Amino acid sequence: MSDDEAAREEKELDLTSPEVVTKYKSAAEILNKALQLVVKECKPKAKIVDVCERGDSFIREQTGNMYKNSKKKIERGVAFPTCISVNNTVCHFSPLASDESVLEENDIVKIDMGCHIDGFIAIVAHTHVLREGPVTGRAADVIAAANTAAEVALRLVKPGRKNKEVAEAVQKVAAAYDCKIVEEFEENEVYAIDIVTSTGDGKPKLLDEKQTTIYKRAVDKSYHLKMKSSRFIFSEINQKFPIMPFTARALEEKRARLGLVECVNHDLLQPYPVLHEKPGDLIAHIKFTVLLMPNGSDRITSHALQELKPTKTIEDEPEIKAWLALGTKAKKKGGGKKKKGKKGDAQGESAEAEPMDSTTNGAAAQE
Repeated sequence: MSDDEAAREEKELDLTSPEVVTKYKSAAEILNKALQLVVKECKPKAKIVDVCERGDSFIREQTGNMYKNSKKKIERGVAFPTCISVNNTVCHFSPLASDESVLEENDIVKIDMGCHIDGFIAIVAHTHVLREGPVTGRAADVIAAANTAAEVALRLVKPGRKNKEVAEAVQKVAAAYDCKIVEEFEENEVYAIDIVTSTGDGKPKLLDEKQTTIYKRAVDKSYHLKMKSSRFIFSEINQKFPIMPFTARALEEKRARLGLVECVNHDLLQPYPVLHEKPGDLIAHIKFTVLLMPNGSDRITSHALQELKPTKTIEDEPEIKAWLALGTKAKKKGGGKKKKGKKGDAQGESAEAEPMDSTTNGAAAQE
């Protein structure tokens, strides 16, 4: 490829390209509608697997209606399977069809999902409590901590600012609500503002490997699999899910159980484990995608929270209030920094997403 061709291709993946911005925003629009649908489906006695499947099906259906007449094939669909993690479960719970888990009144539900168009990804996480009226007590505290931390991180994440500064600010917000930021437990998708807060100690644990159902192809790894079932499953994964994370529900279940184990043991797949805090601990998760545009940060995924009545307040925290008073739009012309979107990267360098995940230990933009 010549230098001119390389420069042209790089330009095509830049947020200065209207087509790239359109793809991000189209993915975000579908994702926001999918999240709205999933929130409505989250009712007492609803089977969790059914709700997860509704979210994924909606995304597949809506993205399938786009770019039908495009001359070149444009991949699109689920960028991260819908997860419904309840109460002290931190993340990644997206059960198999045979699972009978149901939602109950007063459950604190974390919804996590993603959508992509042509490799340009929108991701979102939202916390919802299954109850009528305002959310009160420690449930309100942990959600307010996550939400406020995300808003602060959104305002502090700037080109050139060190992650440590953002992480310390997020930790301070959580402490104001007597909560912890959950310790880092995975390499997060670059640039997602993705925060998880806990009323517990913020050190989640893997309790049962059998709960893991979400995986991602490790494209840089290779190994000659011994078992026939493993080779069959791995071939299916390469064909259907070469880049994006997927749920084992999408595979032939009996073969998948055996085959996935060998694939994971030889690092061909990256598992997304289901992690838990201690029973009785409450977890909140908020995540949104932000594009860093020349005129400032453009948040493209989100969902309104329920009314919160926390027991703690930030009224006596002038530094936090000052952070929240900062704008998200650039004051000077040309103050934004161009980022390049890597197709297939969960959050292309062109998508600056906002914080709200204790998974990143509060560091919203991992470079």
